[in-house]
Amino acid sequence: MLLASIDGTITPVSEATIPVTDEGLIRGDGVFEVVRLHDGVPYALDEHLERMERSADTSLLPFDAAATRADLEALLAAAEATPDGVRLMQTRGGRRIAILEELPSYPPSIALASVTYAPTRVLDGVKTLSYGANMLCSRLAREQGADEALLVTPHGRVLEAPTSSIFYVAGGRLCTPPLTDHILDSITRRKVLAVAEVDERPTTLDEIKAADEAFLASTARDALAVHAIDDVRLGDAPGPVTRDVAAKVAALVARELAAAR
Repeated sequence: MLLASIDGTITPVSEATIPVTDEGLIRGDGVFEVVRLHDGVPYALDEHLERMERSADTSLLPFDAAATRADLEALLAAAEATPDGVRLMQTRGGRRIAILEELPSYPPSIALASVTYAPTRVLDGVKTLSYGANMLCSRLAREQGADEALLVTPHGRVLEAPTSSIFYVAGGRLCTPPLTDHILDSITRRKVLAVAEVDERPTTLDEIKAADEAFLASTARDALAVHAIDDVRLGDAPGPVTRDVAAKVAALVARELAAAR
């Protein structure tokens, strides 16, 4: 049975409630993080809470990181068994929410479809509860027969996927769009940059379609290979660079978990 914590009160997910007047529900006004659990141990929790605090500060939203951490610790202590993820939320209505959940599973590689998207500058770097546009992009991509969307500006500049960062190999170099292109400072993106030499550079859709390899990076996906973008096949996936990065990130995660324990 999966559990939830609402302001420190622990209850089964199916019984957890918040008032319908909470603006986190009415307007999507709030912030969130999804943290990976390894045998019940939250990975990179400090980094997630720091980013959640930055998101809240940018949103002018009161947020208590210590209380959120305590909620999570109590939730994990109460669970008879833990899944592989926990969702942390702070709503405009003042509610701290933590939900244990199973992260989605993915095939060895996926296809992307480009979807035109213009970032909202005022929300740069914010993991807001207002993810309606991101989810619509994913649905539009699936309508085209792809597995996920690749967000591309009206001027043809590649950004990211709706819930993950994009990396690709060009000319023997691992590359990714820069944060200055108004993409999210992904925790997993940081891990990739920590274990591999990466060129952060503006990228056009034509450039990424000409890549030798590509993969998405996120808390739920780790390094998930991309075998096609729109009508262009990228070749065998996962490729050698993708496999190497995935192995190095996994080793880094193992080392950091061992140190945390």
